[in-house]
Amino acid sequence: MTADFSTLAGLLCRLHEALAALEPAAASIGAPPAADAEWRQLLTHKLAPQTRGDVPLIVAVVGGTNIGKSAVFNQLAGDNASAVSPLAAGTKHPVCLAPPGAAEELLLRSLFPGFVLRAWGQADDALGAAEEHCLFWRTCAALPPKLLLLDTPDVDSDAQVNWHRADIVRQASDVLLAVVTQQKYNDAAVKKFFRHAAAADKAIVLVFNQVDLALDRDVWPQWLDVFCRETGAHPVFACVVPYDRAGAVSRGLKFYSIGVDGRHFVESPVDLRSELSELRYDELKTRSLRGALRQVVEGDDGVESYFSDIREAARRFGEARQAIVDAHRVTTAWPGLPASVLVAEIQRWWDERRGVWSKQIHGVYRSVGQAVMKPLSRLWNGADGSSDPLEEFRRRERAVIIEGVSRLLDELDRLAEVGNEILRPRLKALLGGRARAETLRRIEAAYEKLPPVDEQFRGHIEVELEKLQREYPRAASTLRSLDTAAAFARPAVTVSLALTGIFLPAGDVLGQTLVHVAGQTAGEIATAVVVTGGGEAAVGAAGSGLKHAAGQLFRRLQAEHARRRAEQLTAIFERELLGSLLDELARGAALTESASFREATETTNVLRRLAAADHR
Repeated sequence: MTADFSTLAGLLCRLHEALAALEPAAASIGAPPAADAEWRQLLTHKLAPQTRGDVPLIVAVVGGTNIGKSAVFNQLAGDNASAVSPLAAGTKHPVCLAPPGAAEELLLRSLFPGFVLRAWGQADDALGAAEEHCLFWRTCAALPPKLLLLDTPDVDSDAQVNWHRADIVRQASDVLLAVVTQQKYNDAAVKKFFRHAAAADKAIVLVFNQVDLALDRDVWPQWLDVFCRETGAHPVFACVVPYDRAGAVSRGLKFYSIGVDGRHFVESPVDLRSELSELRYDELKTRSLRGALRQVVEGDDGVESYFSDIREAARRFGEARQAIVDAHRVTTAWPGLPASVLVAEIQRWWDERRGVWSKQIHGVYRSVGQAVMKPLSRLWNGADGSSDPLEEFRRRERAVIIEGVSRLLDELDRLAEVGNEILRPRLKALLGGRARAETLRRIEAAYEKLPPVDEQFRGHIEVELEKLQREYPRAASTLRSLDTAAAFARPAVTVSLALTGIFLPAGDVLGQTLVHVAGQTAGEIATAVVVTGGGEAAVGAAGSGLKHAAGQLFRRLQAEHARRRAEQLTAIFERELLGSLLDELARGAALTESASFREATETTNVLRRLAAADHR
């Protein structure tokens, strides 16, 4: 390969670790699992453990049921190592023979991570049934120094667990010694097995077993042609073995070369073990690694298909979250905060900036003025004086909340029926049983804890007033003078301002305000004018300038208060109704921005460039 083994090993290790971190999160958002995908199996069983320069060549004897695989295996081993049985599906676990130099359990465990290693003592050890995937192994001095030889379960067994074990061996192997018969060479399960091998560019040695040398000579070229066309395989060596039941037991089978096209029969038998020992180790090892790498990083069925699945799952989570966000966003016009509350906040701000003497005087007269104005307040609000602006405001807010909750629940009901597969189960769980009544109860309880003016909004008022005061310094100075002077004539000013307010048109913002602020000084009213846009000319606090400035103040602050209250209600909806659902959906939607996803995709891009350069 173009990249040296150490570079490739480092990249594959990075990809392996990134995928291990990514896969649990991907599974949580519904991305199809990758564990059983061919590319993932090749990464796990071939590339990750074998990207080293000293790994033996792995040759596996593979094929369908009852075709003499174990007899061929024993012939190569020079020993009756694997049990030969006329019954189908005899070998249930793979067995491995290793030359003395490679007979290390630590090495074998790293090469076959999908198996539990077992010492191989008896020929029939691999015939026993066990749920765990076992690999029986022992030393074989007759093998070439850098070659591991395996016998595998049937690739078309009735027991599907045998298929899986055979697949793991196929993925880990460099060379497949494919044993087929006239009955099995065109079998669907067998062809599927070898298609995967061909896609990973495995070197294949093809053995037609149990043939009649005289009668089948004209047809085995056709068998080979069909096998190659149906699987995409191109064997590096092909031979035929006559039917010989006695030879199968005594390791007396004869192998005859027929050429890679099946048309060059050689009359003298060959030593298949010698043929294997002459295989070009470096070329075949590199070929198998290169083929596995291309299958992982290239094509529609590689790791990129997994990334696409994750992107699609993240997109669905994003859509689901947006659907809920749109559903619970407060769109109803929020009731305005009563003018009296805003004036009280402006008054509080001004009080904090008075001198001690002025603050005391105004405090006393404010109390007296409020008592004087109580009858006028009743006249303005109603004969019985029962209308409380703040209570009316809270009543209107509750109406907005009930409307918003009802609309949200209706929309969530709709989404639970017609939404995507991400939303449906989650919303049904949220909306089941007595969800509506319980949700409204929790939201109402949370709302009752909200003060009409919280510290954040009070801070906003202060910032606005201080900003505008800085813009009109002459007005601020004048106001302080007026405020001090007003302390000497407070009662008269209070009554005159209140009476002026009474005769303003009904519904006028300033008129409603002045009823509340009866008992304040001219300086206090002027403060509201100047700091909210009345300008230097408004210091006189008279006529239309006063009304205009006060209107600007109240409209701006009320709009900001309404915006903040709507945000607070939205937050309550999220917390009391949706719980952690929005956070869960947000995390799912952001998975493609995670460190593990970036690491996996960036490493894959590097490996793809290496594979493409090597392919050229």
